[in-house]
Amino acid sequence: MQLKIMPKKKRLSAGRVPLILFLCQMISALEVPLDPKLLEDLVQPPTITQQSPKDYIIDPRENIVIQCEAKGKPPPSFSWTRNGTHFDIDKDPLVTMKPGSGTLIINIMSEGKAETYEGVYQCTARNERGAAISNNIVVRPSRSPLWTKEKLEPITLRNGQSLVLPCRPPVGLPPPIIFWMDNSFQRLPQSERVSQGLNGDLYFSNVLPEDTREDYICYARFNHTQTIQQKQPISVKVISVDELNDTIAANLSDTEFYSAKSSRERPPTFLTPEGNASNKEELRGNVLSLECIAEGLPTPIIYWIKEDGILPINRTFYKNFKKTLQIIHVSEADSGNYQCIAKNALGAIHHTISVTVKAAPYWIMAPQNLVLSPGEDGTLICRANGKPKPRISWLTNGVPVEIAPDDPSRKIDGDTIIFSNVQERSSAVYQCNASNEYGYLLANAFVNVLAEQPRILTPTNTLYQVIANRPALLDCAFFGSPLPTIEWFKGAKGSALHEDIYVLHENGTLEIPVAQKDSTGTYTCVARNKLGMAKNEVHLEIKDPTRIIKQPEYAVVQRGSTVSFECKVKHDHTLIPTVIWLKDNSELPSDERFTVDKDHLVIADVSDDDSGTYTCMANTTLDNVSASAVLSVVDVPNPPFDLELTNPLDKSVQLSWTPGDDNNSPITKFIIEYEDTMHEAGLWHHHTEVSGTQTTAQLKLSPYVNYSFRVMAENSIGRSLPSEASEQYLTKAAEPDKNPMAVEGLGSEPDNLVITWKPLNGFESNGPGLQYKVSWRQKDGDDEWTSVVVANVSKYIVSGTPTFVPYLIKVQALNDVGFAPEPAIVMGHSGEDLPMVAPGNVRVTVVNSTLAEVHWDPVPLKSIRGHLQGYRIYYWKAQSPSKRNRRHIEKKILTFQGSKTHGMLPGLEPFSHYTLNVRVVNGKGEGPASADQVFNTPEGVPSAPSSLKIVNPTLDSLTLEWDPPSHPNGILTEYTLKYQPINSTHELGPLVDLKIPANKTRWTLKNLNFSTRYKFYFYAQTSAGSGSQITEEAVTTMDEGKMAMASRQVDIATQGWFIGLMCAVALLILILLIVCFIRRNKGGKYPVKEKEDARADPEIQPMKEDDGTFGEYSDAEDHKPLKKGSRTPSDRTVKKEDSDDSLVDYGEGVNGQFNEDGSFIGQYSGKKEKEPAEGNESSEAPSPVNAMNSFV
Repeated sequence: MQLKIMPKKKRLSAGRVPLILFLCQMISALEVPLDPKLLEDLVQPPTITQQSPKDYIIDPRENIVIQCEAKGKPPPSFSWTRNGTHFDIDKDPLVTMKPGSGTLIINIMSEGKAETYEGVYQCTARNERGAAISNNIVVRPSRSPLWTKEKLEPITLRNGQSLVLPCRPPVGLPPPIIFWMDNSFQRLPQSERVSQGLNGDLYFSNVLPEDTREDYICYARFNHTQTIQQKQPISVKVISVDELNDTIAANLSDTEFYSAKSSRERPPTFLTPEGNASNKEELRGNVLSLECIAEGLPTPIIYWIKEDGILPINRTFYKNFKKTLQIIHVSEADSGNYQCIAKNALGAIHHTISVTVKAAPYWIMAPQNLVLSPGEDGTLICRANGKPKPRISWLTNGVPVEIAPDDPSRKIDGDTIIFSNVQERSSAVYQCNASNEYGYLLANAFVNVLAEQPRILTPTNTLYQVIANRPALLDCAFFGSPLPTIEWFKGAKGSALHEDIYVLHENGTLEIPVAQKDSTGTYTCVARNKLGMAKNEVHLEIKDPTRIIKQPEYAVVQRGSTVSFECKVKHDHTLIPTVIWLKDNSELPSDERFTVDKDHLVIADVSDDDSGTYTCMANTTLDNVSASAVLSVVDVPNPPFDLELTNPLDKSVQLSWTPGDDNNSPITKFIIEYEDTMHEAGLWHHHTEVSGTQTTAQLKLSPYVNYSFRVMAENSIGRSLPSEASEQYLTKAAEPDKNPMAVEGLGSEPDNLVITWKPLNGFESNGPGLQYKVSWRQKDGDDEWTSVVVANVSKYIVSGTPTFVPYLIKVQALNDVGFAPEPAIVMGHSGEDLPMVAPGNVRVTVVNSTLAEVHWDPVPLKSIRGHLQGYRIYYWKAQSPSKRNRRHIEKKILTFQGSKTHGMLPGLEPFSHYTLNVRVVNGKGEGPASADQVFNTPEGVPSAPSSLKIVNPTLDSLTLEWDPPSHPNGILTEYTLKYQPINSTHELGPLVDLKIPANKTRWTLKNLNFSTRYKFYFYAQTSAGSGSQITEEAVTTMDEGKMAMASRQVDIATQGWFIGLMCAVALLILILLIVCFIRRNKGGKYPVKEKEDARADPEIQPMKEDDGTFGEYSDAEDHKPLKKGSRTPSDRTVKKEDSDDSLVDYGEGVNGQFNEDGSFIGQYSGKKEKEPAEGNESSEAPSPVNAMNSFV
């Protein structure tokens, strides 16, 4: 659909004056567009479109079909010539012409022979505008003749001789394909020694006994007729010289053998080609095949070179074990001398082949059809080359131009015909024939002179849609004769294009190099020549480009995990995109693990095969975009394999292995483990580690170990499974290279020495028969070493030793090979006995009411008879008369380690009578006790009273009852009671201080205010001072008379509505009380108590400056947690606070001890009864009465 109007693009000029776009006619040749409607209307000379090959070999068993197809307007008629004369097909009933075609069909299957129709055929297609002719078609039937009968004598020859088995197939058409087989139709094996030549013969460079057989058969396959012919079998027998001497050597002369050549080794000689040089001629474009086959012993090797040149790299191939050199697409440049060289150990020989490349004619410029307007000029050019150079001849309408009718507009100049001022009668078909001795070329080219008005072939109102910022091409395919000029306009009003943004192509296409949104609109194409005008409208729409705004990203995931790729696309709203995913530029695998939704590709359970490049491709009808990301699937490495042990030595071996797949994560190191199958089968130990780039390791070994090794690989993901175990390697036995560790000498009895050690394991034994040589002697004596060899045990007992004597000890390992190095000497002691002497001069100094210091003299070391562990003090408190009937006395123990001669006794009870003694301790036990020492502790402050309760509350009095302190810690002198009122605003009143005799346990307070809450603080005293206090609260009762008077004064109380209201209020108050009660029962907050806790002891509370009263309670800190002793139990009993010191609190477990400074490190010897809980830690619920009173 191109009009050859302009040789290049023409850019429209810019200017304010509207310019009409047009095309200048630069050349006069027209190419008729292949538009069906146009072709229906235009007259056109014939053109041959299909024909049979020049050399047409037919199958004689089938009908003959000679093709000739042509087109033209009007449709052409066909005629044939045979062997240069007219072939009248009407006279031959076997020959028909295919309707609407020039193809001949010759029916020889019913009757007739193919040989009858051999010849040279030529087809002519003719209409009113001219005649086109086909090539000369040489028709020949294929032939597959049989082999001529011949008698083939068996061939007998010596081992090592050369042999050529001739094939000489019958001449067929086309030539047959040759191959050698046996009677079983099995191809005979070929090699550098035995091969088939290009002529079909079978060549043996030298024969071997295994070449003996009776069925060497040459086959010829004729592909055209699909037949195979075979030659008579050839029998070959190869015998050795020894066999020849033993059998027939005496009866045969050398001339009766196939060859008289010696079977000894010999240099090469050529079997083909003969001589030192030969010539070869080949046609351009064919395959050049050069062959050299040599005989010799040993078998020669063939080499090829080109003299004064190199063999073309991409076109050179070697066949038949390099005996054949092939160069494809041969050209004149491949002419020259080629040398083949045959070489074996005894020498070399060469043969030179001189190659000449000839060429049948080939086109340089074939003539092209020419469409001209009346009065125009034109040329037909026919240029060809060949070797030798071809001769050019012209024909017009199948007739040599020399004898054709004269045409004044035509002038012939060698390979060119020049036309000038043509007219319609100048229309004709011209044939150019280029020929030499190797072939010919025939080309038809017509000259068609037409006078046609312009026609626009592009469909009207064609819509073009283009992506913004891309070129827009608006077609205006046209035809006319003379050649029309083209003009373009934009807009309905026909405004001419005048901007410098347009390019007009020679085929009429208007190009907008960079289309913008404002390029949208209607464009009009106008074609004009002297015979008329034609125009056509097309429409252009500009669309937004499709873009990927979120591209998939590179991902590295572990095998078995899930990966997601995201791809978000933005596009023009009028276009519908299609998003597809590709893997490595192919469709995604059909696997349910791959899930594609609107914007994502999800791959579950990722495997190694999923690695690759994933591409998101968004397509619309106008454009497509894509984005890719690479998925790398990683995992722990595959286990190494092919473990091999090499270079075995007594104490080393080299281990090598082949790494497994690293699964896309480089291996960082290899871990080598070993198993001792002799001593610890099934247990693997770490041996060493090497870099991930190594595949070998030199391993140090121990003697007498049956090693197996395995290797694991490690990368950034993790460690591989172990490899298969290597072969086992048993090292030689050797003497032990180390002695047992942890050698000790300790006696279990006063008269023995127990020597112990940690035995060597089997891996450390270095050989069979592991034993130990145990040696000992007294450290301070002059005795010789006493030694004994024991089996593989871990101790030896020496009996009859003196008590606690130092010994020198050594234990040496040995096995069947020898002894370990000399062992180290350690010191031990024979068995200990109980100390014989008690510490003397024991003194006690009382420090205070709870602490005493004890001193003693050390026991002589010889009397200890063992390792001094320390000194132990036993002490106990004298029982009170009420407890003297108890059999068990609670004795407490404190142990002071080492050689200390004093210690502190903490946690004593004040005002108590104690007894103690001291004993020395060694590894065997305690020695005798020292004489008992007695001491007393002074008075201390008492504990809090055991309980405090308030009974019999009245309008103005409260009665207090209490129990004395459980630990008076001395003689009580008096009790102190302090109390103060608390008003309705939680303010504290003045504090009253009252002293009560020590012999009282009950006291009544009078003249108190009615319905008032009081806070009480109560504690005991001794001569040492005041003890811990106990607190309580209580409320006096309300005046009933005043309550009755109030009820009589209010008459409204008798009203029913008021009673209902009061009941409702009472119900609400009850609910509120229950909530408060529940909160207090759970440890709720009590503002008054918080204020009390904030003030500690009332004796030290600050006084107000203005009136000297105590500060009032405040509810500003209602959210503080309750402190100890905030509430009183409902039974008005407060349990005492335990102030006794417990030794267990100082010690560490049941065996606490003191440090050198006298801090406690001792232990109790007996259990103590649990003391009562502290009274101010009561968790019992408060009294509901008190709770109600707090709201009054």
